[in-house]
Amino acid sequence: MRKLPHLFIRIFVKIRNFVENMKDYYKILGVPRNASQEEIKKAYYKLAHKYHPDKGGDESRFKEINEAYRVLSDKEKRAQYDRYGRVFEEGKGFGPETGFGWAWQRPDIDFDFGFEGLEDILDEFFGWGKAFQKKDLKRGKDIRIDMEISLEDCQKGVKKLISLKKYVVCQRCGGTGAEPGSGIKECFSCRGTGRVQQIKRTFFGSFTRYMTCPECGGEGYKLEKPCNVCHGEGRIRDKEEILIEIPPGVDTNQVIKFPQKGNAGRKKGKPGDLYLRIFVKEHPVFERKGDDLYLTQVITFSQAVLGDKIEIPTLEGEKILLKIPKGTQSGDILRIPQKGIPHFRSSGRGSLYVKLVIKTPKRLTEKQKELLEKLKKEGL
Repeated sequence: MRKLPHLFIRIFVKIRNFVENMKDYYKILGVPRNASQEEIKKAYYKLAHKYHPDKGGDESRFKEINEAYRVLSDKEKRAQYDRYGRVFEEGKGFGPETGFGWAWQRPDIDFDFGFEGLEDILDEFFGWGKAFQKKDLKRGKDIRIDMEISLEDCQKGVKKLISLKKYVVCQRCGGTGAEPGSGIKECFSCRGTGRVQQIKRTFFGSFTRYMTCPECGGEGYKLEKPCNVCHGEGRIRDKEEILIEIPPGVDTNQVIKFPQKGNAGRKKGKPGDLYLRIFVKEHPVFERKGDDLYLTQVITFSQAVLGDKIEIPTLEGEKILLKIPKGTQSGDILRIPQKGIPHFRSSGRGSLYVKLVIKTPKRLTEKQKELLEKLKKEGL
């Protein structure tokens, strides 16, 4: 029992640190606890304007104001803060609804001390700690692969047959893990629950702890005779060909999920997922920006001055007519709607932007020189 004073000291330090770090968001914004949402918003805008770093304000104070407003402007977070004195983001922390916790009352604030490390302390002294959490022990692992596709594939979508080395269902046992003809029996130790109860008596009383059953590994049953091929796993390592469909509109670094196309699970467990990361190869003609395509088209001086109609390529491989307006300048960009990349899993497409560049010839015939001299005399 010599360790007990150290236990109380560590618990006291946690409580003290928690109280010292507790922030009164109402005090930060300068509003009463029964302030309306409109009053909170007005107070926030006033203080944010005053302490904004771009206007020479205190950056740390500005962050504190933002934090307070983020909590008090949200009805659910504000209710949680009013009740416990803190907000448990994404299930973090412990309180009356979420598990182990101690509460300390103050007239204006209810403090709830969710000691994330307290269970570790108790486990250190008494061998009592975190409750049993049954995990999906059978689920197969996910698979992540990269794939390079062309810009044309992005435009129309593509189906590809890929070969993966992965865990697949054992054909001999059908995924059960048991040798055909043999049976599966309930674990005697845990009675099929996958967990066993452990009771420890301490100075503070008896503590109950649920642990993963060591006999069956948390599965709740045992095989009478494991399969000769997969040795009880219900799966084997092998190659499998999978047909995947990549929808139109994908882009570089986009990840597509194919549910249950990953590794097979153990003993008929749920398969993992396949995650495919896309890389789009550079195109010799078109440049992609978002769902828009960009094309550089060279035109002559006379086409720029007088205007013209020219054929330009598209990503689909067809040619379309583009009208060049009179007086076009080099570098002008013309937009053709609905000729870009389709939007990913939604209707509509991006646009095709054509940048016009006036070509200056390096060599001229005598007749061309003569004509240009005449144009020069005319001020062109």
